[in-house]
Amino acid sequence: MSLKEEKGEQEQNEKIAILLMAYGSPQNLDEVEPYLTHIRHGRKPSREELEDLRRRYAAIGGISPLLKITLSTASRLEDRLRSRGYAGISVFAGMKHSRPFISEVVKQIASKGISRVVAIALAPHFSRMSVGEYQDAVRRANEQLENKMELHFIDQWYSNPIFVEKWANKIIEARNKYFSGKSVFHIFTAHSLPERIIQLDDPYRDQLYESSRSIASLLNLKENEYDFAFQSAGHMSEPWLGPDILDKINSLRKEKNYPENLLVVPIGFVSDHLEILYDIDIEAREFANKLGLRLERTNLFNDSDDMIEILESVLKEKSSILREQS
Repeated sequence: MSLKEEKGEQEQNEKIAILLMAYGSPQNLDEVEPYLTHIRHGRKPSREELEDLRRRYAAIGGISPLLKITLSTASRLEDRLRSRGYAGISVFAGMKHSRPFISEVVKQIASKGISRVVAIALAPHFSRMSVGEYQDAVRRANEQLENKMELHFIDQWYSNPIFVEKWANKIIEARNKYFSGKSVFHIFTAHSLPERIIQLDDPYRDQLYESSRSIASLLNLKENEYDFAFQSAGHMSEPWLGPDILDKINSLRKEKNYPENLLVVPIGFVSDHLEILYDIDIEAREFANKLGLRLERTNLFNDSDDMIEILESVLKEKSSILREQS
């Protein structure tokens, strides 16, 4: 066997991990306090903050489906890749603020003799304050292992053509379901972040605007048929990116020929969780209804075939790992 052939065989047999990362969520109301404390870097929340978050979780049934969806996505993606012949690739899931923590999963990956990791946050748009912190957690865990594994990061994937196409399809599906034959105003949304990221030349806001324009263009939406708003801002003294979705709804209602039908398109998210099931489905919908407007939203991808197809496409587009293994 030549050296080239030997190297090729080694690459085929090399164990590689794909790490899917998500924000995390408490699994019951008793876990809300440690979860919120972790988000606050060890500072315990006030009684009011704690009760407010518990109330919101209770309103969606006491538990977020995020962990279940993320674990299922990892399992389904691994099955898809194995069916494609990528026998040496395993897929894991780690959470930023709840178990299984990213640090724990990185150690688990290393214990299996895996040499390379491709880490991808289940958030399509990059911010140093969001996706960057997921990546830092991976780096810190690997440093504790004395940099045992070679790390690869996929920063953003909002412009992936399949992602854009699938979102357009979600919008068409929702319009046909809720507003067949009626005019609709589309509100694209994503999680807000502190305004100071703008001074740091963070690309997050610009990527979101570009993302909404790309999807709107694919659907031939006119400028007066869509706009962008942020949602789920933190309760802190510093200003957060806006306009907030509730402020946007209120401003639309004040227009002379206001749109009666609103479709929320949460392009900053891929899975159902508190910010979808409460902030949009309950809070924003009730707010719109009180103003005499009808508000609906598109479905998210969750662990669907669409999500697996998107992730496979992103991995092929953004990482050389799959190309090396093929």
